[in-house]
Amino acid sequence: MLISISATGQLNTDRITAIGRNALYFEDYVLSIQYFNQVIKVKPYLAEPYLYRAIAKIQLSDYRGAELDCDNAIANNPFMPGAYYTRGFVYRQLGNYQKAVDDYTSALQFAPENKTYMLMRADALVQLEQYGQALSDIEFLIKREPHTASLYFEKGIISLSTKDTLVALDCFTKTTELDSQNPANWSALGHVNLLLERDNDALLALTKAINLGSKWAGDYINRGIIFYRNHNYRGAISDYDKAVEKDPQNSQCYYNRGLLRQEVGDLNRALEDFNKALDIDPENTDIHYQRGVVNLQLRQWKDAIDDFDRLIQKHPYFLPSYYLAAQAYSALGDEKQAYSYQQRANLLEKDKDKIKKDKPVNTEAQIADAQPQKKDNRKQFSQRAAQNQSDNIEDKHYDTESRGAVQNKYADVINEPAMQLTYYAQPNTLRRTNYYHLLVEQINASPTLPSPLKLTTQEVPLTAQLISRHFEAIDRLSYQIDGLPIRIADSDKQQVAVLFLSRAVEFAMVQDYSSAIDDCTRAITLSPDMTLAFFCRANWRQKLAEYQRLNADNQDKADDKTTLEQKYGSSLILRDYDYALKLTPDFAFAYYNKANILCSQKDFAAAIESYTSAINIDGDFAEAYFNRGLTYVFIGETEKGILDLSKAGELGIYQAYNLITRFK
Repeated sequence: MLISISATGQLNTDRITAIGRNALYFEDYVLSIQYFNQVIKVKPYLAEPYLYRAIAKIQLSDYRGAELDCDNAIANNPFMPGAYYTRGFVYRQLGNYQKAVDDYTSALQFAPENKTYMLMRADALVQLEQYGQALSDIEFLIKREPHTASLYFEKGIISLSTKDTLVALDCFTKTTELDSQNPANWSALGHVNLLLERDNDALLALTKAINLGSKWAGDYINRGIIFYRNHNYRGAISDYDKAVEKDPQNSQCYYNRGLLRQEVGDLNRALEDFNKALDIDPENTDIHYQRGVVNLQLRQWKDAIDDFDRLIQKHPYFLPSYYLAAQAYSALGDEKQAYSYQQRANLLEKDKDKIKKDKPVNTEAQIADAQPQKKDNRKQFSQRAAQNQSDNIEDKHYDTESRGAVQNKYADVINEPAMQLTYYAQPNTLRRTNYYHLLVEQINASPTLPSPLKLTTQEVPLTAQLISRHFEAIDRLSYQIDGLPIRIADSDKQQVAVLFLSRAVEFAMVQDYSSAIDDCTRAITLSPDMTLAFFCRANWRQKLAEYQRLNADNQDKADDKTTLEQKYGSSLILRDYDYALKLTPDFAFAYYNKANILCSQKDFAAAIESYTSAINIDGDFAEAYFNRGLTYVFIGETEKGILDLSKAGELGIYQAYNLITRFK
């Protein structure tokens, strides 16, 4: 259970922060956020709780929420290098590389020789194609740590980006000398040798990478190319098969294998490979060209024409497409179209310069890119900023649903349900919604209730024993009501109204909503200012309407549906919520439930307005943020929606993090 700072007055916030950091260390990110929330609420001027909460949000892929927390941390303490580094990491994840560079630079002003900050700045500079500055950072680190293989690897990758293959060759050779057991180092050395057409050296390096247990498909692709060049087709096919097994969503694997199968005359299987490659990469010009050629060889003229026409549309100056399409039309006996394509090619051939600039097709096997060192940015960040997280990054099983990377746990895109007044609720220590209201406390003081009522969106299904208990309560209350005088004195009306509302709750517990609604109406007749009676009647009208509509749908009774709309329709439900709010304007739960109804009517603007009213009353209304966020996303205002979902996640609805990951 969370420790409540407010309950103990001046409880040591350092202790709560430490507990939150422990939760962060053990990857209980959602729980850690709740601890940092408590500290922030009591001492919003501190920087550390915002920073740690940002770190937890990063682990949950809530980068917008993390960005806002970093802003607050820096505003509270502009001299924390970790806050700039964290925000720089967030900007890097959001693709805002210049802002990332700026923040890493700010962090380095306070910690000028921090290796992590400098590496991350170099990475962001590479994304901006500012290779000179990136190399300057790496060279500085190499001078300080001349025996660190990963630094030479980084320099080699940057050199490849600038097409300086000789420097890259020297760098990757150095990495294999310093760390000969890392397959990524041999993989990179093999790749650069392949680019330099030093096939024997490339073969040795790639074989070494594979023997060291490389799981990267590119090593098999590139070794397969060497076998292919040397006409070792069996070895090439074996490596391409292995590449497909390692990475079945890599179009290069299928393309290269298709080329080889085409060359050895296995045309049908070559066509299968090209089809699969295009399923993965439908805009790839090379693959369309090769598939068109194979279709020609298989006499599938119309399919060939489709591929060549697609090429012509994208590359109108690529002459082979016209000639091959003309050949296919001629084979179909359509000499008119064949002549048309031939003539278009002849006219274009006069414009040699444009033709030379438009050579979209590479008929060679495609070399896989250099394998970057395996970087798990989430793990790397945790190690640097979240107190040495465990190195084990494989999927883990947790004993609670809210632990670990909950953004990877699928959540349904569905609103949180309506707020109900009930005896039972599923315990949830994470959500910060304030379920207390004076009206509920006042009715709980009534001796007619067997136990206190509570507000919740998470109702509990009743057991047979509990149902029996509530039927007994209905009998007991009915006996009291039957004994009432015909005329109720004005002084007793409030007490009798509570008696009817109490029985209404009992009827609702056993799902007799018609009787519950009737008793609410009697309570309102006796006490027209009873807010909870209006609120509950609206809730139970909604539940009865859902049940009756489902029943009418099953029986296909259109007349019944019309009657139901008149008796239990949305207009009556909304009217009851409005009465409740007129009587008690700060009853946020009525705004929330009303917004849910408006959402079901697709009146999204009004729904957002009602959710906003609920949030204005209770700034920690997690369910209102969640539902408003989904509504924003539904109407296309995704950025606003993600910010609301971020707030909902911060307030304990951990399912929001999966939706943030999917929507962004």
